Amino acid sequence: MTAMPTAVSPRKSSGPRRTLWWGVLALVAAALIFLVPIYLFVSTAFKTDADINSWPLRLIPGSLTLDNFVNAWTLAPFDQFLINSVVVAAIGTVLKVLLAISTAYAFAFLPFPGKRWLFVFMLGALMVPGHVTLLVNYITIGQLGLVNTYAGLILPGVASAFGTFLLHQFFRSLPQEVLEAAQLDGAGHLRTVVSFIVPMARPAIITVGLIALIDEWNGFVWPLIATNSVNMRTLPVGLLYLKENDGINDWGALMAGTLFVVLPMAIVFLLAQRYIVAGLAGSVVRR
Repeated sequence: MTAMPTAVSPRKSSGPRRTLWWGVLALVAAALIFLVPIYLFVSTAFKTDADINSWPLRLIPGSLTLDNFVNAWTLAPFDQFLINSVVVAAIGTVLKVLLAISTAYAFAFLPFPGKRWLFVFMLGALMVPGHVTLLVNYITIGQLGLVNTYAGLILPGVASAFGTFLLHQFFRSLPQEVLEAAQLDGAGHLRTVVSFIVPMARPAIITVGLIALIDEWNGFVWPLIATNSVNMRTLPVGLLYLKENDGINDWGALMAGTLFVVLPMAIVFLLAQRYIVAGLAGSVVRR
């Protein structure tokens, strides 16, 4: 009797598995690069002076304290800084979003002379660094008497080329049948925007609003230039007062003050991140 040949199982290639492990290691390394500084920053805000100045460095605090937050709040007028930041961020964000909606609607749906060239010029504004216009903006608000005012802090930055471009791309992807039905119903431009465009483009509008809010809240250079009194400083500029009052010796207070600036936007981002993904994905033109 002849022996039956045994089936030889094919050897599984270790290439895909090895590639997967390299990808996992790369992701872990990238996560450590971002998360370790954030952990050190947050943990320092809750450390005592003994833990902060200890060597070797203590990654885990021996004891937690809130004294750094009290010191940061008392060394600088953070209550006034917070009010200024809220006013500037709220009004600036609303104006940016309204202007972006109106200009994007005009570029997407309204025929007017020079439309294509104006859109190209607007895209060119995306390539110009914001610092190029600092001197011109300061001279302008100085001649208008708006230095050290909320209007001087807000108005020079209300135009957002990126917001207009993002909403324009999203508006072009909306179903044209709905807009045609609105026109047949006799709706004007304002009613069309409020009743049809805004509800359908809510993810993109929230995305533009969130980006504008973060930009206004984290602004440093322009609030530093456009204000010259403590009562008009915003939170990012207010961190300088911690350094000026206590040098860089009180690292705990400095990190606690920085946490005052970072935490509100981190919470807003976590709550609105799903709208960002939907807004950016929907901005791809389908036609």
